[in-house]
Amino acid sequence: MSTLLAVEELDVRHGLLQAVRQVSLEVAEGETLALVGANGAGKTTLLRAIAGAHRPAGGRISFDGRDITSLAAHRRVKRGIALVPEGRRLFPNLTVEENLRVASAARRSGPWTVDAVLEAFPLLQPRRHKRAASLSGGEQQATAIGRALMTNPRLLLLDEVSLGLAPVVVEGVYRSLAALLEGGATIVLVEQDLARAMGVADRVVCMLEGRIVLEGPRGGLTREQVTEAYFGLRKGATA
Repeated sequence: MSTLLAVEELDVRHGLLQAVRQVSLEVAEGETLALVGANGAGKTTLLRAIAGAHRPAGGRISFDGRDITSLAAHRRVKRGIALVPEGRRLFPNLTVEENLRVASAARRSGPWTVDAVLEAFPLLQPRRHKRAASLSGGEQQATAIGRALMTNPRLLLLDEVSLGLAPVVVEGVYRSLAALLEGGATIVLVEQDLARAMGVADRVVCMLEGRIVLEGPRGGLTREQVTEAYFGLRKGATA
């Protein structure tokens, strides 16, 4: 598989705080990469830097062989990068369908339309004309993912898909995501649920205090190894 995303020695700061430190990683086309770590590990900041929402202090980001480090966020969407942010950030007074159509202005050519999204997330079909403010947490998350898909991305960045959702709701959202994963979508998934992350990912990367401390294929890492790296109980290694 060819490399779609390459991050090289990336540094990202929040003022004086260095949130991401010398991070290097690659994501192959069609791969699902799970990015795990405790709160404050730098996962969300890394995703935002890849999406162009946070300018890095150093390092390089390449997408499909081209340097996009200085490229504006909306131009990265046009290249095929879509971020589903933590907290969903829907337009509360717009309906589900209107929230989906908002992304149409930035869409690339591809298979994802309003009807295709509603087919992939059947829980949204009966809520199509309901305002986002009236949706459950799971319905809001599905709408946020659907909105990103409306741009027909080559790389989908998912930040904390299960955060704040009841287990039964998370199960439903992941069932809908299964079609994307089986269809060969390229996904970077930030997930605090280790079992869930290790269940869907091809490869797992664990961050601690802004650095990558453990990475390897799902089958090459044990739950114990990832848990220890997650909490900083051992020195990291690459599997």
